[in-house]
Amino acid sequence: MTRYAIVADLNRCVGCQTCTAACKHQNATAPGVMWRKVLDFEAGTFPDVRRAFVPVGCMHCDEPPCLDVCPSTATKKRADGIVTIDYDICIGCAYCAVACPYDARYRVDEARPAYNGKGKMRHEAVREDPARLGVAQKCTFCVDRIDAGIKAGLVPGTDPEATPACVNSCIAQALTFGDIDDPDSNVSKLLRENRTFQMHEELGTGPGIFYLWDRGREGVVPDQSPEFVPDPVGLDRVSPRLQKNWDWRAAANFVFGGAGTGLMLAAALDGLVDGPSRLLLFLALALVGAGLLCVWLEIGRPWRFFNVYRHARRSWMTREALAALPYFAFGGLGFLLANEWLALIAAGFGLFFVYAQGRILHAAKGIPTWRSPRIVPLIVLTGLTEGLAALTIVGPLVGAGASSSVYAAAMLILLVALRLAAWRAWRHGLEQEGVPKASLRALDASGLSLSTVNQIAVVALGVASFVLPGLLPLAGLAALLTGWAFKYRLVTRAAHTQGYALARMPARGGGKAARGIKPGWWRAA
Repeated sequence: MTRYAIVADLNRCVGCQTCTAACKHQNATAPGVMWRKVLDFEAGTFPDVRRAFVPVGCMHCDEPPCLDVCPSTATKKRADGIVTIDYDICIGCAYCAVACPYDARYRVDEARPAYNGKGKMRHEAVREDPARLGVAQKCTFCVDRIDAGIKAGLVPGTDPEATPACVNSCIAQALTFGDIDDPDSNVSKLLRENRTFQMHEELGTGPGIFYLWDRGREGVVPDQSPEFVPDPVGLDRVSPRLQKNWDWRAAANFVFGGAGTGLMLAAALDGLVDGPSRLLLFLALALVGAGLLCVWLEIGRPWRFFNVYRHARRSWMTREALAALPYFAFGGLGFLLANEWLALIAAGFGLFFVYAQGRILHAAKGIPTWRSPRIVPLIVLTGLTEGLAALTIVGPLVGAGASSSVYAAAMLILLVALRLAAWRAWRHGLEQEGVPKASLRALDASGLSLSTVNQIAVVALGVASFVLPGLLPLAGLAALLTGWAFKYRLVTRAAHTQGYALARMPARGGGKAARGIKPGWWRAA
């Protein structure tokens, strides 16, 4: 077998960014897009200050999270370990970008010259690649050089013509490329004879870039967890930052999708008494449709949207899209025929739809607040609560019987209580496991949230509605708005990336290695 990888010697790297420039020249990336970049870490307190320059990019993981989430199968992993993107089938949903813990993927929607307003430079016009617009792009380990070199009988990592441009350009010989499955290769020798680590290896991705932090293996220092630095100074480029790939349009899919599927179930159950309200069924369909329309408007290549159905074996985005088909089919028939049983079947697919939404977030390893397994029951319960809440608001207007009964109030109280319990478990888990501090600040910044105080107020309104039935729609409105506000904030305000971290600060020069650093992160003691 063959698996290509890079060993980056942190003792040698001087932060000159020559590899960054070589990569841009080789691949003609757009302004602001750097498939290979070098980060600057500084840790400690004067006079004991340590500094490290760290080359990063696509890690070509052994278990790439981008591969599992991609709904179009555009992301592929070759037999030699190189992760590639097929620009011709990618829909530009950017799911791979939020799933990547290494901030290694980009989406450029339009050609941007280096000097805006002054036209394209000659080399920009010549090397512009329209196939890369509106789709995901990233480092490829210069796969074209590797393949051409192998065809010519050259050895990647040994012969420059078959080696990535960044490795060839390194003036300090800090980057080494080769086959780690070959025990005689240059990279295998470095891994055997030196102390190395992989970035975020605790996530189980098996990154293909290894960082050499100390020479020689004698007296290996036991591993220590990196120091969490909640409020780092001067480390903005390496600290977690708010993701920009999914905006309000993606949030709208979670907001409307959960409420619509929850309403379909509530309306179908309510219809078992006196027949379903066609208006409620239409509203349930319209909400989910509105959410999916917003997602369609966000993807980079919207007219390729049928490619979303290509990866049912792994991608929860594909499964969500598949669940929408029978949801609309049975829900539409239930609406036309005013049939509660067809509506119930649609509701079953709707439950899977909202469950898939929770799993979509859970699979995004690049966003710590999303990837907690506790997010799945929280998203499902939030959708169910919003659906019943919508029934209590709209039901009285259309004469839905159970919506004004004590049963609806009791169910709303129960669902709000369960949602609060799920939210508290999720929020507590974030604090215990560690999370970017900026995400915690964002979650706590909004007055309209799923906080304990807010949800107790919703429950109090529900209890009061037993005496004053007119308060039930108000309780429903409060339950609906707090759920929507939470999901909107979760996607657009509390979705900070993993950031970068060093398991060890390197032993540069004659110094000694030190404990690593994880800037911008906080964990409960």
